[in-house]
Amino acid sequence: MTKLKLGPIADDKPVKVTVELPATLHRNLAAYADVLGRENGHPPTDPVRLIVPMLERFIATDRAFAKARRNAESG
Repeated sequence: MTKLKLGPIADDKPVKVTVELPATLHRNLAAYADVLGRENGHPPTDPVRLIVPMLERFIATDRAFAKARRNAESG
């Protein structure tokens, strides 16, 4: 079993976002959605729904960002 950084995607109320992605990134998001669906026993998620959890995960695990944010808040 593959250890993906994302878990199941919460079934939240969707928010419309318009963004232009390179075709290769969209293909990678679609492939990731397919693997994530198989890992969780669900059909593939819409690749667009991966963007928010991926960004949240990225920000939550970026130590330099956390440090800079703490410094900005305390300064």
